[in-house]
Amino acid sequence: MIALFSITALSLIMIFLFIEGISIFDHVSIKEFIFGKYWYPTDDPADFGILALILGSFCVTFLSGIMAIPLGIMTAIYLAEIAPPKVAEIVKPIVELMASMPSVVIGFFGMVVVAPFIQKLFNIPVGLNIFNASLMLAFMSVPTICSISEDAIFSVPTALKEASFALGATHFETIVKIIIPASLSGICTAVILGLSRAVGETMVVLMAAGGAAMIPGSIFDPVRPLPASIAAEMAEAPFRSEHYHALFAIGIVLFLFTLIFNLIADFLSHKFRQVGEASL
Repeated sequence: MIALFSITALSLIMIFLFIEGISIFDHVSIKEFIFGKYWYPTDDPADFGILALILGSFCVTFLSGIMAIPLGIMTAIYLAEIAPPKVAEIVKPIVELMASMPSVVIGFFGMVVVAPFIQKLFNIPVGLNIFNASLMLAFMSVPTICSISEDAIFSVPTALKEASFALGATHFETIVKIIIPASLSGICTAVILGLSRAVGETMVVLMAAGGAAMIPGSIFDPVRPLPASIAAEMAEAPFRSEHYHALFAIGIVLFLFTLIFNLIADFLSHKFRQVGEASL
């Protein structure tokens, strides 16, 4: 019953999103909406191109993933297989505490502390940019990736490790050839959840990315990702106006991107599970 209620609620939200968003395509084609370079919804005539917003979301998520995925997985391996028990008992609660930190606090920290530091360090005009937002998103994603990856590594049967040691493998070889392949499915799930949080995060990118709806030329350019555009403009858009429907259409695009991302990730998770089982 509870599962049915959740599915019904999600379906109603999706239906409402599509009903409100599809109306914008009476005024602009899907091609112009997706591939248009200019987002000026209040001009006369208005421009509703979201290519810059899509690229902003992609750049921020991609760069944060480059930073968060290796750091999160390596930290999980260290805590599960290398760190002394006393060290792990101290570090793990700290990592889990980081995961519960409000996004508005992280965004405020990035805007007030990190942005001026980046601006001064790299001698750039503005510190609110892709790099700043990616750092903050990586900071948010690492605890999720680390915690779930550590649980996946802990779930590897002890017998597999002991058999590896009995055959003369070193600890490093056991980690690389036995533990990681056996827990690869769980690690993929951890990466999925960590990056999903980055894709849909609103407050951090709204505060730390710069808010400029422009196609970026470098990691130090300000951008406005898709969630930030919805959050920044929805309160100002007249009800049932073209701008209003365009923001809901952005929500549809974000929903579809997230759905495709999760379907691909689910496929990879099952594939790696089969590869891990075959290698063992």
